[in-house]
Amino acid sequence: MSSVIDMTLFTQAFVTLFVIMDPPGTIPVFLALTSTMGAKQRKRAALQAVGVAFGVIVSFALFGQQLLAYMGISLPALQAAGGLLLLIVAMQLLTGHFENGEATAATAGANVALVPLGTPLLAGPGAIVATMVFVQQAHTTDGSWVPSAVAITVAIVLVHVCLYLAMRFADALHRVLRDSGVTLITRIAGILLAAIAVQHIADAVVEFVQTA
Repeated sequence: MSSVIDMTLFTQAFVTLFVIMDPPGTIPVFLALTSTMGAKQRKRAALQAVGVAFGVIVSFALFGQQLLAYMGISLPALQAAGGLLLLIVAMQLLTGHFENGEATAATAGANVALVPLGTPLLAGPGAIVATMVFVQQAHTTDGSWVPSAVAITVAIVLVHVCLYLAMRFADALHRVLRDSGVTLITRIAGILLAAIAVQHIADAVVEFVQTA
């Protein structure tokens, strides 16, 4: 089995990405961002968000190091940018932006499943950096790189399956909570998302200071 998949690396990658991307924790934010959608639209949004997140994670796994090096962007800079984007979304959740009819009309052409849900919420700086670290670790292991590559691939796929299932069945939670419950969850999600965003920015500042 070890000749096909590196179970140690798989476990590390799966647990790390699961904790960072947090499928259960995406449910309240997903409900908040899709509160004006019908059941069919919400299902489609879940699939689109997971597809975008998967595409971003895989792209950075394959080309992340080369892209950042070419553009002269450091990992802390990427993390700080993602934190700022999440902070903007958190403020919109706290102020009822996604429940306001005018705000909804103003953003009618935008697809929240792509931004901010797919990225930077699901495929955020933390998940991107973690994936790039695991890929780098796979390249530095002795022997064949195939078991390591399989381990990382399977871990990424399974985490995204968990993300899809969490959002796919969020509609059942919506029926139980009704609009008032979703509004309450929206405010709580805004507070939590703001805290996550500030933590991303703080971590980036610490990295900048340490590497200065």
